[in-house]
Amino acid sequence: MNTPSVASSDIFSSTFLFGNVAAPFAIGLAVGYFAKKMLRMALFLGGGLVVLLFVAESYDIIDITDEKLQHAASAATDVAKKSSGFLVDRLTRITSKGVSGVGGFFVGLKLG
Repeated sequence: MNTPSVASSDIFSSTFLFGNVAAPFAIGLAVGYFAKKMLRMALFLGGGLVVLLFVAESYDIIDITDEKLQHAASAATDVAKKSSGFLVDRLTRITSKGVSGVGGFFVGLKLG
């Protein structure tokens, strides 16, 4: 008769905690930190692009309407929401509960 080992049935063992709590939290932390840094970079580049468009408009090179600018901002916001939802969904599948990975993601967003 096979009996489970003590380390696999003890939820307070270091092996269980590292594999099911610490490692997914660290993965989520890294993903959240990276996502925040990339969002800041995208906002910086997007802001620079908008300023360049305004300058080109002031020199009558192009014509930008407020509606087009708002539509582009809405589309960019939708893409950001979908990608963050994808990351959170993927992190929930790392462990059976998914709490530590998602928790690490939100801590990484806060730190980033």
